[in-house]
Amino acid sequence: MIGTRLHMARKAQDLSMQALASKVGLSANMIKKYEHNQSMPSSDVLLRLVHALDVDMAFLFRPVQAELKQVEYRKKANTPALLLKKITIDVTNQAERWLHLKELWLNFPITTYQLDYDFSKPITTMDDIEIIANELRDYWKLGINPIPNMIDFLESLGIIVIISDVDNHDNKFDGLQAMINDIPIIVISSHWTGDRQRFTLAHELGHLVLDKRLPKDMDIEKACNRFAGAFLLPKESLIQEWGEKRTKITPNELSFLKHEYGISMSAILYRVKDLHIITDSYHKNQSIRFRQKGWHKQEPDKPYPNEKTHLFEQLVYRAIAEDIISESKGAELLGISVHKLVQHQYFDACGD
Repeated sequence: MIGTRLHMARKAQDLSMQALASKVGLSANMIKKYEHNQSMPSSDVLLRLVHALDVDMAFLFRPVQAELKQVEYRKKANTPALLLKKITIDVTNQAERWLHLKELWLNFPITTYQLDYDFSKPITTMDDIEIIANELRDYWKLGINPIPNMIDFLESLGIIVIISDVDNHDNKFDGLQAMINDIPIIVISSHWTGDRQRFTLAHELGHLVLDKRLPKDMDIEKACNRFAGAFLLPKESLIQEWGEKRTKITPNELSFLKHEYGISMSAILYRVKDLHIITDSYHKNQSIRFRQKGWHKQEPDKPYPNEKTHLFEQLVYRAIAEDIISESKGAELLGISVHKLVQHQYFDACGD
């Protein structure tokens, strides 16, 4: 029955029963019956409901119902509650598709996330976080070079990355981390630039890595920001590029490094301050300059490209090819028609 899902979707749209009833041409009492599973809407009414609620039909009927646990939003104080509800619905919908695919696959070919690394020392200062970021880069065999794709890397660890298309209301949502069936999920927005996506992914990885390892008096968000900067742009690499001390840094230098390592100009400036390559006063002056020029909202160079996730789609097509699921089930999981799915598989080119 669809009652729980219908209620969830209605709340995400901030609609009363009466408001939803008016949109679909029904009474509020009938909506109440649907939500309490006392009645089942006809196919015509279902179509009107999914259109009004901006969800797909599969969401209402999917047998796997996910519960996001340990949800941690990174948001601004004035982030609208309605925005968070919409993002939660979108994330739940995508996470359920993952779980449904996993249940259909006897030996799901995805690594289970676990961090067995034995840290060399306890964390007492921010500089210790720098050490941990470097040790983990070594542990995961990343070296000191730029990480080409943060999403690919996290997915290789067994972390699900979900990209939400929900309108981000002037960037008032900064990311989300949750657990679903003991699988870590990190959520970013498709509306962000690639450098912001990458920093958020590294920041949320920091939360996973540093959980229960920080002293009580250390700010967890600042610690994860330090981890993200160190993980994306290692100290050794930065010193090789710019030297150990600088009295001045040009915007062009910041732009070149941004596009090499996928980290914003502002974050690079903060990073070199943390490493004492520039003075605190120089960083303060440059921060003021960034604000005066509006660069804190939109940096002067071209945007760093968005990152994409293709893993779920790849697994669906693999499951079809290995006769684990049918084409119709694959189309349902991908939210497309069977006709479109068949076109995407290039059967003619493959000789099928």
